Amino acid sequence: MQIKKDTVVALHYVLHVDGDQIDASQDQALVYLHGHGMMIPGFESKLEGMNDGDKYDFKVSPENGYGEFREELIMDLNKEIFLVDGVMSTQVFEGAQLQLSNQDGQPMVGVVTKLTDEHVQMDFNHQLAGKELHFAGNIESVREATEEEISHGHVHGPGGHQH
Repeated sequence: MQIKKDTVVALHYVLHVDGDQIDASQDQALVYLHGHGMMIPGFESKLEGMNDGDKYDFKVSPENGYGEFREELIMDLNKEIFLVDGVMSTQVFEGAQLQLSNQDGQPMVGVVTKLTDEHVQMDFNHQLAGKELHFAGNIESVREATEEEISHGHVHGPGGHQH
């Protein structure tokens, strides 16, 4: 069966960025519902039309992956928002990944890049923004998604969500 919208795909992958392996499926296949935004767009489009047992090796550009690196997503935030009882939280240090909320209550994940007397500088770019992603692996299986999986927007059963 071919990979297309509303199919459940089980695959193995290795991800390299800048020549270094940064992720892999290991022994358990990654299982996802194709065409429902669960994966980055470039990954899904490259897999479209592949079949059970196919091997793949492709690159995904930043614009089809995690986006271009944007300088405006590096922000200096007032150090006072990180104080707990007047003392800097121990969770705030260079390299720390923190989840904050914007003024609309939307979650934002950023990395602390610099601490000064007055500010905490954070980078809200995805850690893979601006990077070309090199995926290689094989398709383990492809099947039609059930109506329930399609309506819920995720895979049920082995490798997927359990209700």
